[in-house]
Amino acid sequence: MNKCYQWAYDSRFEFFLTTQMAILFGSLIVPLDFHQQVLQPLLFIFNMIAGILLISKNRLLAAFFLLLFVLSLVAFGSSFVGRTETIDHFQYLRLVVFFVFYGCVTVNIIRQVWQSQEVNKNVIFGLMSGYVSLGLLGFFLFLSIQIVQPGSFNGLMIDGVNDGTMMDSLLYYSYITLLTIGYGEIFPMTPVAQKAAILVGLIGQFYLVIITAVVVEKYIQTRTGGKKE
Repeated sequence: MNKCYQWAYDSRFEFFLTTQMAILFGSLIVPLDFHQQVLQPLLFIFNMIAGILLISKNRLLAAFFLLLFVLSLVAFGSSFVGRTETIDHFQYLRLVVFFVFYGCVTVNIIRQVWQSQEVNKNVIFGLMSGYVSLGLLGFFLFLSIQIVQPGSFNGLMIDGVNDGTMMDSLLYYSYITLLTIGYGEIFPMTPVAQKAAILVGLIGQFYLVIITAVVVEKYIQTRTGGKKE
């Protein structure tokens, strides 16, 4: 049992990154409606399980993540049963749960990568999953703003489409902002949305020029045996 846990823990970043990739790109393989309505919520739950494994050595944080996981299961189950107004309330609960989860897990991933003494495959996967987590965190930030202040983002194509399409548009916008690509078809309209866009762009740049640079330096030191010119 301990060996299985240790193997799973050693591969924690790989599991986490794999579920993240499935969340982002699963619709390239399966029908879009099925992915939005059924598969994506399940993948978020699997991603939370991988997140619990990722911080499992911190018992207090693991217990907190387990509570978030239970709440997410309740919110997910409510989408299949119950009245419409009840479902809406549980959708808000699920949004809060995921926002808190990705905020905590992103900080924890960065901490683990930062504190690693040498760079190996696991650290590289951790570096990648941390960056992807920033995009998901930005998505939930933008979605929260859109729910509180409808019309905060122009170009979401809300009229005549379902909520899943709107969420996919915000997910796309989050990563476009994080990557500082900025095609311009979606843009913030309110001051809060504009500041949130600036924040996501800045955090993405800080991650690349600080966290990634530290990992590269550690990799160089590992390859050269810690010698400096």
